[in-house]
Amino acid sequence: MKAHEHRAIAERIERSLAKCGPADHEMKIEGAMLAGTHWLNAALHEAGVTRSDADVMHSYLLTVNEYRRLCVADEPRMVALSAIEDLRPPFVRGNREDGEDAARRALELLAVLRNGATAKR
Repeated sequence: MKAHEHRAIAERIERSLAKCGPADHEMKIEGAMLAGTHWLNAALHEAGVTRSDADVMHSYLLTVNEYRRLCVADEPRMVALSAIEDLRPPFVRGNREDGEDAARRALELLAVLRNGATAKR
C-alpha cells in the first residue's frame, strides 16, 4: 500500500473513533492500533525505510533485528505502536478495570503516531 493510501485509511478510522463514547474503550484501543499502524507505515514509506509492499502489521510480529532497525529509523512511532499493542490484551481481550484510562492513553499514543511527536516511555 502506498503512503497516501495509509494516510487516507488512518484518517477514516480516526473519524470513526471520534464517534465513540467513553464506554467504548475497546473500540478506541483497537481503532488506535489500526489507525496508528497506518500512520506508521505512511511515515516509514515516505522516509524510504520500508517499501510499499512491505507493511508493518504488528510490532510484535517483527523479528528483533527488524524491530531494532525500524526503531533507529523512527523510534517514537515504533514505541508508540508497541505501547498501544500492549494495551490490547488486558483491555480489549481481557476485562481489566480502568479501560477508559487505557483508551485515553491509546489516543495519546495515536497522536504520537500521527504527528511524530516524542513518545513518553
